[in-house]
Order: sequence, then C-alpha cells, then structure tokens
Amino acid sequence: MKRIKNFSESEFLKLVFSVWTAAFLIAAVCMPDRSSMGVGLVRILTSPCKLSTNYFSVGGYAATFLNVGLVSLVFLGMILLFRVQPGKVSVLAFLLTSGFCFWGINVLNIWFPVFGVLLYCLVKKEKPASQMNAMLFSTGVTPLISELMLRYPYGEVVGFHFSGVLIALAVGLSVGFFLPAGLTHSPAVHKGFDLYSAALPVGMMTFFFNALLYKTMGLSVPAGPDASTYAVASGVIVNGFFGALFVLCIAGAFLLGCRPKDYWKLLRGPKPESTVAGTYGNGVFLMNMGLYGLFVLAYYNLVGASFNAITAGIILCMLSCCNDGSHPGNVWPILLGYGAASWLCGILSGAVGGTFSGAIHAQGLLVGLCFASGLSPVSSRYGWQYGFLASIMHYLLVTSVPAIHGGFCLYNGGFTAALICLILIPELERFVGTKKAEKK
Repeated sequence: MKRIKNFSESEFLKLVFSVWTAAFLIAAVCMPDRSSMGVGLVRILTSPCKLSTNYFSVGGYAATFLNVGLVSLVFLGMILLFRVQPGKVSVLAFLLTSGFCFWGINVLNIWFPVFGVLLYCLVKKEKPASQMNAMLFSTGVTPLISELMLRYPYGEVVGFHFSGVLIALAVGLSVGFFLPAGLTHSPAVHKGFDLYSAALPVGMMTFFFNALLYKTMGLSVPAGPDASTYAVASGVIVNGFFGALFVLCIAGAFLLGCRPKDYWKLLRGPKPESTVAGTYGNGVFLMNMGLYGLFVLAYYNLVGASFNAITAGIILCMLSCCNDGSHPGNVWPILLGYGAASWLCGILSGAVGGTFSGAIHAQGLLVGLCFASGLSPVSSRYGWQYGFLASIMHYLLVTSVPAIHGGFCLYNGGFTAALICLILIPELERFVGTKKAEKK
C-alpha cells in the first residue's frame, strides 16, 4: 500500500482500470447462468443493439459481464501496449465505454471505428497513444455498426452478409478517421459545460449517417427492442456487484490516507482546474468514485428502477465523470430537476388529456438522467438553481433526440446535454453575468 500511495495519477488510473476489468471477468464466472456464458455471448455479438438493448435479456447475466470484461481488457491492453499515460479524459472514456458494454457495445462491433482512428494516426503520423481516448469514444456508434452488418438494408435480421459488412467497414472507418477533429472542436461549442463532450461529434456523425443510409435511401429505420425485454433484471446482482465495488473503493481511499475533511474540500470547492486526482490526490478521487457511486446506486433504488443491464451500464456511465469534478454536491440539483419535471409534466399531461410516459423510473428517462449529470458544471459555475433548470430542459428533450440519429448513438443523453448548452449557456452568460456585474 505504501508503494501505491506514491503512484502518479496515470499509474494509479491504470491500476483502477485493471481492477475494474478483473472485477467484470470475475463476476462473469460467478453469475448463476455461467454455464450458458459462451452461447449468451454469441447471441450478444449476433444481435442488433439499437437504443436501448438489454444485454441481460439478449445473452444473460454471465455473458453480459463477460462482454464488459473482454472489451475492457481489449482497451486496457491498448493502453498498456501504446504506453498511454491516462489523465483527465481517460476515466470518462474508459468507464463510459465499459458502461455501454452492458447495452450497446460488444467485443465484435468495436473494431471498425477503432481502425478508423488508427488510420487517422497513420495518415497524420501521430502516435496511437495520443488518440487512445478517441478510440474509446468512437465506440459510441457501434449500434449502427451492428445494424449495418446484421440487417441493412433489410427490415429483419439476416445475419452477417458481405454488403452489410462492407458498408459497416466504410462507416466505421469514416467515423474513426474524422472523430479526432470533432473531439478537438467540441469543447468550443458547449464551452466546457457538457462533461460528455465526445457526444456532440458522435451524435452529429450518427445523425448524418442515419439521414444518408435511411432517410435519403427511402428506408425505414428498424424499431428498437420491445419494452418487455427491460423486465429481465436483477436488483440483487446489480446492487451486489456495484455496492461491493464502491465499498471497496471507499476502503481503499481510507488506506491511501483520505479522510472525510479531504473529501469535504472537494464537495465545497470549485470545479477542479485539472482533475480530482490531480488537485486533491488519488485517495480523494477513489473516495469520490465510491461515495458518488453509492449515491447514484441509492438514487436508482429510491425511484424504483428496474435493474436490467441498461441500468447497470448507466451507473458506470454516470460515474465516468467522477475524476472531472462530478460529485453528489453538484449533481443533486440535476436529480431534483428530473424529479420535478416528471411530476409537473405528469400533471400537465393529465390536464390536456395526454398519455403520460415520462415517469421518473421510465427506462428512457433513467438513461437521460445519467447524462444530464454531465451538466453539473452549470451548477458549479452559476449555482444550483441553474443546474436545476438545465436538468428540466434536458428532461424535456432527451426522449425526442433519438429521432435525429435513429437510435444509433449511444451518447444520446450527452448529445442532448450539448444541445441544452447551445440554448442555455448564451443566456446565462448574458443575463446572469450582467446581474453579477451590477452587484460589484
């Protein structure tokens, strides 16, 4: 433990990624349906995965955890092979990708966009290590890759076929090749108020290819999975797995010397200029991972979420910003805003005779809330009331945005957050900034 205390941030993050990867693989062989793990994994690899596909329903519990572990292992291997020094964005990229392995990414559909990023490195003569995060973020289009390989241009799944694989290769390479430029430009668009910054270029690319391959060709976008598949869930498995990991994170933080007063500095302080680990130390980062994780897990239990693979994945996705400044102290206005919006819209829908489907525990809104947490910088910069407002706006848009990209963008909620920034941040800069200036 003394040696670990002296780890640099990048060394410590590699250790964290390794532990998480091992945890997924160990969990796979501990699942009650482990005897069918191989068959289940094949079903996951050969099934479409449009938003939102519950891998617990497709392949079972063991196969889902195996898929998460294998993809995590692939990218961990790349991090070590390319001698990447993980930093600010690496936690976001790694945990986000691992989270989506529960319901959209699999060990087969990741390769074409990753090859596209490697092609970019070859053409631009850049080291792959410099674009490791881009490789991870490129997997946000994998539902489209699977869709093209398995049933495009048909309405039904026909299995892997030459033309579909060829189109998937072209799309994947294109996305991966052009994504690094989009990632560089994205923060200038939302001005740093959307922590899921990669969602903007990924969302725009899936928007483009959805229009090109379906709308322009006169083809109908295949429907997503039936809502009945969401019922395959287990609160015991999800709460047990993540609860144990988060408690271990807290225990590890104490062993590294983190104390409550150290964590309190994070909760009360401004958004870190660099990272939580870089500003407050590895122990505080690990403490935030554990406490923020338990906070998220408690919220999903409180609202009565169905603990399917999608819910399991979004716990990880929400946790992915824990090194970039998200914590219970600046995320609670987002949670409160979603709850208030659901309550108010339910009343208004009834008043106008509508059919209300926006209950706070509805699957689409549980996912939306996860990515609304990426608007936490609004709370940190302008105050909790504006984070509350941003959350309500996110609630109103998040279930409508999939129509733009056809349900092929895993970063739908983060893409929505970027749209909220485009609407809200200019107004806050103009009016809230003026009010602060008048007080001086």
